[in-house]
Amino acid sequence: MLFTQYELGDLLLSNRLVMAPMTRSRAYVDGIPSSLTALYYAQRASAGLIVTEGVQPSAAGQGYVNTPGLHTDEQVAGWREVTDAVHLAGGRIFAQLMHVGRVGHPDNTGSTPVAPSAVRASGQIHTHAGPQDYPVPVALTTAEAEATVRDFADAARRAVDAGFDGVELHGANGYLIHQFLSQNANLRDDRYGGSVEGRIRFAVEAAEAAVDAIGASRVAIRLSPGNGAQDLVEEDRSEVYPALVRALAGLDLAYLHLMATRDDDLDRRIRDLWPNTLIVNDAGAGDPDATASRWLGWGADLVAFGSAFLANPDLPLRLRLGAPLNDPDFATAFGGDHRGYTDYPALAVHPV
Repeated sequence: MLFTQYELGDLLLSNRLVMAPMTRSRAYVDGIPSSLTALYYAQRASAGLIVTEGVQPSAAGQGYVNTPGLHTDEQVAGWREVTDAVHLAGGRIFAQLMHVGRVGHPDNTGSTPVAPSAVRASGQIHTHAGPQDYPVPVALTTAEAEATVRDFADAARRAVDAGFDGVELHGANGYLIHQFLSQNANLRDDRYGGSVEGRIRFAVEAAEAAVDAIGASRVAIRLSPGNGAQDLVEEDRSEVYPALVRALAGLDLAYLHLMATRDDDLDRRIRDLWPNTLIVNDAGAGDPDATASRWLGWGADLVAFGSAFLANPDLPLRLRLGAPLNDPDFATAFGGDHRGYTDYPALAVHPV
């Protein structure tokens, strides 16, 4: 089943393996993909679907050093080289739109991060001056939250202009959309806060805006229920996520990318509520082949892998042949040059 074709809307995927989004911090300082980025993704085009690293939809959405954007014409042109290379290699590629919210620092972006509320995350971020504590973010006004929703729509349009097959909104792992869902990062008393209905509103409106901009078949979302990344608390996840999934289900999105929760009841409720394609990413799992078999048997339509694709540009072939996998070198995961980026070896396969 893992190697069967799959129809994702109008797209025919060659298999059910998805390359998960992974920050690599190799863009130029103005957020344009580097000259190596096209090669990096084209090497991995045998994935049924590639989801890029997080791409900031606005300058305010950047948090980390040397991450790419989709808010200038120059960035669009840089991504066009990437999408052309992937399509030439037979692949499909979605851009992940990631606004980091409070997970940033002025030393990286020149401005104080924005967030649902002025609540600082515990922990530190890597900056040009080394590790520094997260600052207290600036709380978005209601009008600014509405403008940020429009930023996602604008970035979705630019993604289509850049040749992407679609976009995935990053609603997981402690970033802005996830912060709006959280109990401790969202202390708002306007329509974007308070009740469950209020806290899911930003995510739903961002998805609606992207759908209005480029069509539902090109829009997806990633969620990580109960994930405490970036100091978030979600004690009411069993209420928040079913409500959110119900609201999103009415938009007819391309897919929901679910980070496995370790809560079997919640995972099953989400599967039962979601009518369209479901991608599952089990980040803590081991063997990719066994993990894929487990989740496809459970009810997922596609299965996503991160570090396995990072180190194995030909992962589908290796799994099909039962070949050994390269081990990822996490010391070279973020920033740098081609080492640990485009130099992982593919199998030397010769025709019989």
